Order: sequence, then C-alpha cells, then structure tokens
Amino acid sequence: MPDIHDDGQPRSGSRPRGVFEVDEDAALTELEKAWADGGYHGFCVLEHSLWSAISSSGEVLTGNTPDGLDQQIRAHWQALQ
Repeated sequence: MPDIHDDGQPRSGSRPRGVFEVDEDAALTELEKAWADGGYHGFCVLEHSLWSAISSSGEVLTGNTPDGLDQQIRAHWQALQ
C-alpha cells in the first residue's frame, strides 16, 4: 500500500524537481544521442551548472544550459561543414 500525504498525494522517495531544474542524466543522454555520431563526446555538467562537451578535435564547448550547449555544438558543427 503506498504511503500517502495528508493531502491525498502519494509520497515519493525523492524530492520532486523544481520547475526550472533539469534532469541532468536525461539531458546528457539526449545530447550524447544527438551528437556522438558527429564526433562530440565527454558530455558532462561541471560546477555551477556549466554544461560541456569535447569535439573530435579536442575543443571544449560549453553552455549554461543543455540548450545552450546544444546551440554551441550546432554552431561548431555547422562551421566545419
């Protein structure tokens, strides 16, 4: 039987994410799926929410959000075409 709050909502074992918080593992997985075949690897989140990836030539690309990193990778990739 699930554990229920006084408000009738089930309790979760973990704290719910805030509206603007990102599921880092899921976002990193999606970035890797989207860009690994393009030669980008080493996707991670550094201190202070700095998202980064490494190009096949060793350049470190960064963004303040997953979308910001995606934009940097896209611009880098397009410049190489």
